[in-house]
Amino acid sequence: MVARMRPTYTITAERAGAWWAITVDELAGVFSQARRLDRVEAVAGDAIALFLGVPQDSFDLILRERLPRGAQRAVTEAFEARATAIAGQRVASERSRVAVRTLADLGLPQRDIGRLLDLSHQRVAQLLGPAVSKSGERPARAARAARAAGG
Repeated sequence: MVARMRPTYTITAERAGAWWAITVDELAGVFSQARRLDRVEAVAGDAIALFLGVPQDSFDLILRERLPRGAQRAVTEAFEARATAIAGQRVASERSRVAVRTLADLGLPQRDIGRLLDLSHQRVAQLLGPAVSKSGERPARAARAARAAGG
């Protein structure tokens, strides 16, 4: 049995006054509009289905927003800045984890480690990870198990 590929239509939404003007790249003559960007795909899907006389769930859509150059640049820069911040946060977290472990290996108490790194002692405990007993259980769980066993 040969699988049939669903057609895919690219819709372009461009701001025109208080509306998003919608065109379908592959279908000349299909136009529509929506007040909000989150409605563009549904409105375009209705227009395509009506134009082709097919069910709306018989094709896929790709939405492309077209913004003025300055607005697009601002959006792109915001995404890039967020990606840089996320990457920086990952580096900072890993370096904090290494610093916490290094200071803990020197025997410093968690409160001192927190003060040195400007972290709460609770965050220091999180970065150190859960304490594990020789049996491989967390201390609280091991204590409960020992009490339950009568030990």
